[in-house]
Amino acid sequence: QVQLVESGGGLVQAGGSLRLSCAASGGTFSINYMGWYRQAPGKQRELVAEITSRGSTNYGDSVKGRFTISRDNSKDTVYLQMNSLKPEDTAVYYCLAKRVGFWSAWGQGTQVTVSS
Repeated sequence: QVQLVESGGGLVQAGGSLRLSCAASGGTFSINYMGWYRQAPGKQRELVAEITSRGSTNYGDSVKGRFTISRDNSKDTVYLQMNSLKPEDTAVYYCLAKRVGFWSAWGQGTQVTVSS
């Protein structure tokens, strides 16, 4: 059973940067998709960025050009580099891992707060 642990969240001023990490453990060989999602108070959870086992990436419109998703297969870890942060990026950020069509697992979330 895959378990995910996110880290790297915190408080940052607008215009600043943060890097989130999501470390996977347990059955990681079967993962073929990982993504970052976020949920702000009173809003639905939304896609931030995703990456497949082949390295294909996709981003939510609001973060294109500012955020970058990457992975280190040797560490079973996916990263989210967030630059030019805005107050509207404030949310709890969740990591998702999947074996598409078979199972999915969420991390516990990490809070990102961007002050104006």
